[in-house]
Amino acid sequence: MSSVSSVSSAEGRTRHEVARLLLEQGPMTAAVVAEQLGISPTAVRRHLDALVADGEAETRDAPRRGPRGRGRPARLFLLTETGRARFGHAYDDLAVSAVRFLAEHAGPDAVRAFAESRVDRLVGPHRAAIAGSPDPASRAEALATALTREGYAASTREVGSTGTAAAVGAQLCQHHCPVAHVAAEFPQLCEAETEAFARLLGTHVQRLATIARGDNACTTHVPAGSAGIPAHPEPDRTTAPAAAPPPREHPARIPNGGKPA
Repeated sequence: MSSVSSVSSAEGRTRHEVARLLLEQGPMTAAVVAEQLGISPTAVRRHLDALVADGEAETRDAPRRGPRGRGRPARLFLLTETGRARFGHAYDDLAVSAVRFLAEHAGPDAVRAFAESRVDRLVGPHRAAIAGSPDPASRAEALATALTREGYAASTREVGSTGTAAAVGAQLCQHHCPVAHVAAEFPQLCEAETEAFARLLGTHVQRLATIARGDNACTTHVPAGSAGIPAHPEPDRTTAPAAAPPPREHPARIPNGGKPA
């Protein structure tokens, strides 16, 4: 087992070095990558093909020099935006700096207005599909589908009371948050999002956990059959939810296979 792990780790490091070379010096041919890294062309082609298959690299024909010869032109490999994401971005720092500047120069009300405008743009295009569902639980499923399309990897699961088959509600789980780094400093983003969810679902909701506060997922409780109660935007760390049996996970229904719309 350990030898398999060692091989896998070595493969991962080599692939990362191939990707780094494309980042720093690409586009380039497989032969040039092999020469630069001092490994066999066969090994390099295997790593390049894997990067292409994962959407991290793409190819284009190298420009011809001199008379046109026989055979296909050499292929140049270059990283895609997905491949560049391996090496991180400064987007988070830029976003935090921008919102911090807004808070310092326009005040907390401006940050709140920005947060509300952002979540309205996020869910606005999906409002009709969500509102068309007949009850809070099915609207939560529709909201999970919408959030997944926007990059939040969301799902829902039913929760019930111990000793009864009656459902007491659903939990909306967002397994990824593109703005978690910003929301850690500016919780207005989470608050505006939670209140927007309550309006869309037609019931009060309660945030049980957020990625911005160090949890594994943003979890929002959606009770069954309650309406007209204000949202609880902040996770309540003092009151634990009722004990529940292992929930059934319902992945969001995504017609296009989960790709962002």
